[in-house]
Amino acid sequence: MGLRIAIEGCGHGELDRVYSSVKQLEELDGKKVDLVVCCGDFQSVRNLDDLECMACPVKYRKLGSFYEYYSGVKKAPYPTVFVGGNHEAINYLRELYYGGWVAPNIYFMGYSGVIHFGGIRIAGISGIFKGHDYLMGHHESPPYDNSSMRSAYHVRCMEVSKLMSVTGHVDVFLSHDWPAGITSYGDVNDLVRRKRFLARDIEQNSLGSPPLMSLLKKIQPSYWFSAHLHTKFAALVPHSDTSFTRFLSLDKCLPGRDFLQIVDFPEASGPKEFSYDEQWLAIIKKTHPSLSFDRSPITPPPPVEIHEEELRHIREVFQGDMKVPENFVCTAPPFDTMTTQGKGNMPMQLLENPQTKSLMDTLEIEFPARHASDNAARNNPPPNPEMIDIDDDDIDPAIQAILH
Repeated sequence: MGLRIAIEGCGHGELDRVYSSVKQLEELDGKKVDLVVCCGDFQSVRNLDDLECMACPVKYRKLGSFYEYYSGVKKAPYPTVFVGGNHEAINYLRELYYGGWVAPNIYFMGYSGVIHFGGIRIAGISGIFKGHDYLMGHHESPPYDNSSMRSAYHVRCMEVSKLMSVTGHVDVFLSHDWPAGITSYGDVNDLVRRKRFLARDIEQNSLGSPPLMSLLKKIQPSYWFSAHLHTKFAALVPHSDTSFTRFLSLDKCLPGRDFLQIVDFPEASGPKEFSYDEQWLAIIKKTHPSLSFDRSPITPPPPVEIHEEELRHIREVFQGDMKVPENFVCTAPPFDTMTTQGKGNMPMQLLENPQTKSLMDTLEIEFPARHASDNAARNNPPPNPEMIDIDDDDIDPAIQAILH
């Protein structure tokens, strides 16, 4: 049966362009793409208020085309899945902490997650690594200030711990950030030639996320796809059992950039629809009581072990049907093209998403009544020299990615 997926780097709201490019690839080789994957900075911006929650220079905030898919004016021509990056409408993604549909046929993997599609198992984590926030709880909520708007997309140890609990084979892992040290497994000289500003971080081994490299070595997925640094870079990471993880990072969606890659899974066999991973649901249920929404640092929780009776319980409460229900609903009004309003308003509170409530009700878990600290207590953002600005428009030459 087989499965063909199109991997896209940073989306930056260019959903129309992404789908058009995938269509052109289909027409060139005459083979159908079954799934589109985006490695962050997807920018699921529904309206002008969402733009107020996206951390980037104001002059680069733009609606993009997502709101048309959210409103139903357009429908995604391919099943699409993505992880969050560091330029997102974070208020919307926070509604779907455990994952869900941001629009019909477009699925967000949550702050961390594992799903199935077409016979392959996909794991992922959203955000980027910043050591000063790694041990914190998910304390951010609207109204965001300049600090919390940024810290909200910083990876927390709780998400890493949950993924460290995953056992069994993973075909694809998605992240926005790069695993720390990944440059040692590819053509680092060519990378530095094209992105000279990365040289110092590479020399100091400060480029990328240390927790992600730990996950790569623990999970050992067949493929790992990333974005964030706006360049194409391939690497091959060997494991002690003689297997390999094929790493590929892609550029942002702009003309002349290497932002798209086709990968085939000829042996994959399964329904081409999204379905839950029962082990992951058991991990969610078991770790949920440890989830923190405080600013105070926590002790990184150890990975949990899932037993057969816990998997059996998941199968029972889902009545054996692990297909992700198509239960998308709009929780905020889509952008009105007739509006004369030039600027949105910062939302004052988190919206409850029925998808999240339904999943949590089924798992018999709930968020505490108050799960965010007072915005007035938040600090100003620390200097962030590593953050890649979205107006980086230098043109990179293509490099070859060996994915055989």
